[in-house]
Amino acid sequence: MSERLEMLKKARERMIEDRDTHVKVLAAPFDRDKAERARNKFIEIQALIDSLDRAMDGEQAVSPKS
Repeated sequence: MSERLEMLKKARERMIEDRDTHVKVLAAPFDRDKAERARNKFIEIQALIDSLDRAMDGEQAVSPKS
């Protein structure tokens, strides 16, 4: 596996951990201010995860098959 693909996978794992933190806030008893911030961060992080997924797909498409 290429070093670039490995870095993308590690970044994705880290972002999933960050996203989970915001999911916990969203699942907790409702607090409008906290929920609003958590929702915005969740959306931002999920967009980043989706971008990392596309980057990994692109990297796998151009990487030599093992």
